[in-house]
Amino acid sequence: MKLKRLGLIVAGLVGAAAVATVWLLRTPASTFDHAPAGKPAASADLIRQGEYVARLGDCVACHSTPDGAPFSGGLAMATPVGKIYTTNITPDDETGIGRYTLADFDRAVRHGVARDGHRLYPAMPFPSYQKLSDEDVAALYAFMMHGVKPVSRQNSPTEIPWPLNMRWPLALWSAAFSRGGPYQVQESQNALWNRGAYLVEGPGHCGSCHTPRGLAFNEKALDADSQDYLAGALLDGWYAPSLRNDANTGISRWSEEDVVTFLKQGRNQHAVVFGSMTDAFNNSTQFMSDDDLRAIAHYLKALPPGSNNRSSTWQYPQGTATADSGNHPGRQTYMARCSSCHGADGRGQTPWIPPLAGATSMQVDASSSINVVLNGSARIVAHGVPDAYRMPPYRKQLTDRQTAEVLNFIRTSWGNQGAETDAKAVGELREKTDPASSNVIILQMR
Repeated sequence: MKLKRLGLIVAGLVGAAAVATVWLLRTPASTFDHAPAGKPAASADLIRQGEYVARLGDCVACHSTPDGAPFSGGLAMATPVGKIYTTNITPDDETGIGRYTLADFDRAVRHGVARDGHRLYPAMPFPSYQKLSDEDVAALYAFMMHGVKPVSRQNSPTEIPWPLNMRWPLALWSAAFSRGGPYQVQESQNALWNRGAYLVEGPGHCGSCHTPRGLAFNEKALDADSQDYLAGALLDGWYAPSLRNDANTGISRWSEEDVVTFLKQGRNQHAVVFGSMTDAFNNSTQFMSDDDLRAIAHYLKALPPGSNNRSSTWQYPQGTATADSGNHPGRQTYMARCSSCHGADGRGQTPWIPPLAGATSMQVDASSSINVVLNGSARIVAHGVPDAYRMPPYRKQLTDRQTAEVLNFIRTSWGNQGAETDAKAVGELREKTDPASSNVIILQMR
């Protein structure tokens, strides 16, 4: 009797698990399921609105390669389990999204489900895009279908080995880590804050880089309700710093105007864009309206310090000796290679050459600073004009030991509080990275 009862319980649990799995694997509903099929006509205003939404989301940066047409895909992206390639999102019927209905498009953008039902890898930031409004999704669809030239380009298969390349577990991942919906206005906040929250948490998907991730490669938070949100994270050889008001590792010393200037010009008195933020600037933030930039700045400056806030406020020490004194092993390299631009006092020549004294990148994980010294910085293209001031790569001039020594000198001078690095860490990044491109970025929707 007991065995029979146990069997019934087990059968019930298995049945419940099967039902739950089927429910999780179902094709999610879309707001636009009852919209007319096909490609509806779109007004010029709607297409322009959609182009702006594409700018906000920086779609072109990931779905393009330097030698390919915009939005035609093919960009390789490293993941913890293997390499994947971005897809063709031009309106080509055979190789792109030309046969997507508005509902199909919505499911891909906000739910991470392709037209044929397979799940998208979360390298596509649908956990953030789920906050897009219906209006912005419809406008983006209009632009992709009517404002982008169709390009025939076959999608590349992933390089993820079996069984890790099976897609159905991604439905479980989405259920666990991508729950939510369109952005909900916070009545306790003003309109400027809410617009900024929508842009940062939604189309801007800032958390994709700046929020720490869990064991399942999930963002630990998707909005400001958690101190982990935008608290800084290591990703693909770069450390994306905190965008919160952390005392020394975030933007506490930045004003709202500093944030606006950084996003509009690619630099301010504190920093210059580098790493993947260069792509975001070249193709996205500089094209945002001034009102939207102010909204983003207002929202970010309202965030309290985050979960990685562990240092005291930086101040330039009074009476600090310049780099031409002292016997630190990295001092001579700094004076020979760095001081002519960044100054013997580390103050730089703002806004063109950033200060190293007090630089956020010198207080946090050393990956970004190692990367920049080895590979230089990618070229900024501001308002169509290539930047004349670019950090050159030193991978051929400096050994791993010399690179570590000069960085340790910088990271412990002028009040900087960064932990020291070593030649082993430099060597590992040297093997995994390549020099940054000095070519003019041409993947701009002009």
